[in-house]
Amino acid sequence: MATTTLDAPASPETPPAALPALSRWPLLSVCTGLGLALLALSGRHGYHVDELYNRASGAHLAWGYVDQPPLVSLIARVETSLLGDTLTALRVVPALLACVVVWVAALVARELGGRAGAQLFAAAATAGSLVTLNAGHVLTTNIPDLVAWVTVGWLVIRLLRTRDTRLWLAVGAVSGVGLLAKNLVVLLILALLVGVLATGRRTVLHSRHLWAGAALAALLAAPALWWQVAHGWPATEMSEALKTALGEDSRVAFVPFQVLMIGLFLTPVWIAGVVALLRRPQWRPFRPVGLAYLFMSALLIAIGGKPEYTGGLQLVLLAAGSVVVVEWASTALRRTLAGSALVGNALLSAVLMLPVLPVAVYGSNPVLNGLGVFQLDQAGWPQLAEQVATVHRTLPARERGHAVVYANHYGLAGALDKYGPEHGLPAVYSGHNSYADFGRPADDTEVVIAVGVDREKFGALFDSCEAAGTFETSLPVADQDTGFLVCRGPREPWSQLWPTLTWIGFSCPYTAEAVTARSEKGCSLT
Repeated sequence: MATTTLDAPASPETPPAALPALSRWPLLSVCTGLGLALLALSGRHGYHVDELYNRASGAHLAWGYVDQPPLVSLIARVETSLLGDTLTALRVVPALLACVVVWVAALVARELGGRAGAQLFAAAATAGSLVTLNAGHVLTTNIPDLVAWVTVGWLVIRLLRTRDTRLWLAVGAVSGVGLLAKNLVVLLILALLVGVLATGRRTVLHSRHLWAGAALAALLAAPALWWQVAHGWPATEMSEALKTALGEDSRVAFVPFQVLMIGLFLTPVWIAGVVALLRRPQWRPFRPVGLAYLFMSALLIAIGGKPEYTGGLQLVLLAAGSVVVVEWASTALRRTLAGSALVGNALLSAVLMLPVLPVAVYGSNPVLNGLGVFQLDQAGWPQLAEQVATVHRTLPARERGHAVVYANHYGLAGALDKYGPEHGLPAVYSGHNSYADFGRPADDTEVVIAVGVDREKFGALFDSCEAAGTFETSLPVADQDTGFLVCRGPREPWSQLWPTLTWIGFSCPYTAEAVTARSEKGCSLT
């Protein structure tokens, strides 16, 4: 039978038995404000490179893809089917899920004893964090993953407070759905279990509910796992590609990213959350959460993992720190400092993660050119389609009706798939990641317009390849100066060429320099 401490007497090492009242209406105001702001800005600039891929994968639903599980593609399919094939329609669910993240962050603060002020500060701080605005603005795997991380964090904190092991079932359900979006929630569960074991809170592990929760998570994630098995675990090849792309830069960038994920002005708040979770006597039951962050950080540094993987857990720490800050802000001066940090962080995060400025400003300003690269990854796609269409129109009429377009990576292919039809472009193909499974040219295709390929390697597959210009834009986008080729006479049928053209990896390098300067184009902070 599950045990509970709800009726247990308070002590210096026991959290309050009764939770403070939930400040519903102020929290609802913050969530609504965030959602409306995200939707109001959703149609500016353009599709993010990953959104173009998710839009295309939504038209080719499967139980899994080379580089991600199926949930985000399903969301894209539902949104475009019900709301239309528009940029704003694609971003409705991310905005709503960002509101969920904000609400659950307030629940974390409440679970730690935070009253109305702490709950409101936690919600506002979460809404004004880079990681929340980044994930909530675009449809990528980041936003459902963020919901899963923050929710699991809240459930585990509640479990540690009440010792009600039935909550493992909820943890399993959330984790299972999270695994349908991204595999990273496994890292969070591992870190939390290490924290529980390290602090001696093992009693919450001695329950059949833990195993039932694990079974539920596995059941929910089973279709995606089976897809990986049936396709030879391409996720492992993707992981190797990521490790190669990151190199040593992930270790160098780890600390800067810890500041970037929440924001410069709120960094002291989430750090205060870590310290309080580890040192406050009344928060002793919650020490596994603080230790989970330390373990996760050490593990990511050791294996060279992406430093932004800590973002979801940092929001939980931010909520904990909000309780500390509100208690600290007992004078007018301190309240002014806390409020200024909150507002300053929100403004900085909005400038970097939301299209609040003209895209040309992000391209020309030396600071925003690096830190605001997320905006530049949403620019230039219609112009690319127009210029490729110009190449297509130069083909002789007898070739024009039978030509196809091949794009080197899924961002290029997704952009040409979205904007190409209005310019009369033919079918678009790519061998990058799961785009390779969306189709290939027919064997009798003799003419191809190739975009962004290596001329020497690609040209060796055809009788002739001639340069047909480059992608010209005034913005320093990732694919600026990408070359166009017109190739004729494939030396083998496309069915035999296709394995040569398929590849698994990333369309841009991840470098430490991309954190502070755009010295190498195309490296988004996402």
